Amino acid sequence: QVQLVESGGGLVQAGGSLRLSCAASGRTFSGYAMGWFRQAPGKVREFVAAVSWSGGDTWYADSVKGRFTITRDNARNTVYLQLNRLTPEDTAVYLCTADQRSAQAMAVPLGIVYWGQGPLVTVSP
Repeated sequence: QVQLVESGGGLVQAGGSLRLSCAASGRTFSGYAMGWFRQAPGKVREFVAAVSWSGGDTWYADSVKGRFTITRDNARNTVYLQLNRLTPEDTAVYLCTADQRSAQAMAVPLGIVYWGQGPLVTVSP
């Protein structure tokens, strides 16, 4: 059974930082890009960041560019999202994703095969 298990969410003050992790298990993820979406209460799900299988290509939403960094460790089947300079607008459930496509194509949620449950990130003013 394929699982994407996230960790690292929590409550942080504006300007603070968090690191999210997403560990994949249940199959080999060789060739799979991984990424993150987020969904705030009452809002549509939005793309955050993605990284190619090699780690050489990354893609970010404009709203997080320069503040968030996505990396991956293929030996651990894990992807990380470093969140810096957080604002209350970053408050959301963050969902890990995986699929066989480019990092840029991970920005489109349609058809993405694997989704995690998502840790909640809450940023207080």
